[in-house]
Amino acid sequence: MQRSWRPGPAMLVTAAFIGPGTVTACSMAGLNFGYGLLWALAFATFATIILQLLAARVALATGKGLAESMMSAAPGKASRWLMAILILLALAMGNAAYEAGNLLGANLGLSLALPGAQDNGLRLIGTGLAAGILVLLGRPKWLEILLILLVLGMTATFVGALFLLPVDWSSALAGLVPALPENGLFTAIALIGTTIVPYNLFLHAASVKGRFAADAEGIAAARMDTIVAVATGGLLSMAILLVGAALANGGSAGGNALGDIAGGLKQGFGQPASTAFALGLLGAGFSSALTAPLATGYVVAEIVAPDDPTRHSLIFKATALAVIAIGTLSASLALDATAAILVAQTANGLLLPVVATFLLWIAFKRLSLSPLARVSAIMVLLVCFLLGARLILRAIGVWP
Repeated sequence: MQRSWRPGPAMLVTAAFIGPGTVTACSMAGLNFGYGLLWALAFATFATIILQLLAARVALATGKGLAESMMSAAPGKASRWLMAILILLALAMGNAAYEAGNLLGANLGLSLALPGAQDNGLRLIGTGLAAGILVLLGRPKWLEILLILLVLGMTATFVGALFLLPVDWSSALAGLVPALPENGLFTAIALIGTTIVPYNLFLHAASVKGRFAADAEGIAAARMDTIVAVATGGLLSMAILLVGAALANGGSAGGNALGDIAGGLKQGFGQPASTAFALGLLGAGFSSALTAPLATGYVVAEIVAPDDPTRHSLIFKATALAVIAIGTLSASLALDATAAILVAQTANGLLLPVVATFLLWIAFKRLSLSPLARVSAIMVLLVCFLLGARLILRAIGVWP
């Protein structure tokens, strides 16, 4: 008998892609285009569900993490080395560079939630230390529970803010119909890109191993876990966009920074609305500050020590702590991580379609998929190629 649903490892995916970048992108999409790009988030949620389901199914079918599976499937030693370098550049280097933004986002949320407190570097270092201690001492199940609570807290704060704002629900429903507002193409693609995140595929594959059996009941449980968790993240992203759209309609936000949005909420709708937004930003930053190093640790350990549990654990924790340390140092010293981010964007632009292609190849080969699932997966694969091209073009300065 199949057990009832309860939050599982897929919630790590939601905690990962709802970060400061997503809060910023969704808020600004609402401010600049109203409700007109809600459909982009709906599509991004659907595409993410398809990819994360494939990642989970492949992990259950092979008994391996995604990085380990890709390495073993690569033909020849040279191609395995190239695959390892690409994965490490995209995930290890990229997450270390982006970790500073996650910590800064969490620190900004804390500053906005406590407007009377003095903002200083010690608070930022404290946030990094808290993340490091949780990774070093926390057990995977405890971290999973913490991240689930952060996701639920973000959902409560952003959805709660909607009850304080004049949302035009008829326009919101109309925004679910695909249509591009004038000058809205780049923003629509950005909304999709901030939801479909390459490292989440590795994080999800690593986290489902040992949690679900590879039988029909286990697959069904993993499927429900993925659908509910990613759908929750998609609805959360939509709620953030609705906050921005309601502010735009109310004329309460005059700038384009997160602090201006919080100030607009306070001016137009009182301190509770501003505090709710700030707490949501805090949760988004801290959850991503945990999941980015976790994903990096899983990937490096899979590549370096796939068959040695003791070394795997040591490398996992050392890598995760290194990502947090680099992010904290970069943020506290205001170091310029532009070069690292550009390299990471280029590597991610190459990695995303490669990972998506691998997922489809092994899924079509080993899994029993319906014709509709196959067509949906191919459609998502094409989107991954477009998103990969966008990342590369951004890295070389062609894309804004």
